[in-house]
Amino acid sequence: MAQAAQENEIHRLLIVDDHPLVRSGIRAILQLEADLEVCGEAESVEQALELAASLDPDLVLVDITLKNSSGLTLLKELQARHPDMLTLAVSMHDEYTYAVRCLKAGAKGYIMKQAGTERIRDAIRCVLEGGIYLSDKMTQSAVEQLGSGRAPGVASPVEVLSNRELELFQLTGQGKEIAQIAEIMQISPRTVEVHRSHIKKKLGLRTSTDIFQAAYEWLRQAGIRP
Repeated sequence: MAQAAQENEIHRLLIVDDHPLVRSGIRAILQLEADLEVCGEAESVEQALELAASLDPDLVLVDITLKNSSGLTLLKELQARHPDMLTLAVSMHDEYTYAVRCLKAGAKGYIMKQAGTERIRDAIRCVLEGGIYLSDKMTQSAVEQLGSGRAPGVASPVEVLSNRELELFQLTGQGKEIAQIAEIMQISPRTVEVHRSHIKKKLGLRTSTDIFQAAYEWLRQAGIRP
């Protein structure tokens, strides 16, 4: 009886993505599964945190690029506020750049949107069953990075940035001004300038225009709307 009840259990999922079409696509995939149910959708960190608190989902699917913020910020906030809530990063970003960052922020796995319907379902079920999901090619690399604290090989210059620097870099590529970035990240304009200085040094850039151009190109290559 207990085993039958467990097999019939419905797992409730919250989808967090700033693209309505992507949310609809993931919802359509999950609607085909009798044991998976989408209980809510969000496009921003604030909205996601509100729904996570009110809906108490079994799993939160988190995109890395959210409206006016970063999915890494959301992952860390969910980990702090709901340590037992499962999270899975679902993103277009290359996993070598983000997978380990997401695991360190509290995610239980990382799946690229391009992986396909079957892989996304596999990732969801893996995390719900208590596992950690990564692609086969990423698993060994992640173990090495988490164990050593550094990347075994830098796949992108963006990997040298901290999470906060990367969030600021992304916002810059989206055309946000210093005052807007300060408001979104809840830091002072002076701190924005300090982060920009660090970014220029780490990426070998000289001016604020260089930062914008580099960030814009990075977003474009990642298939993210700047």
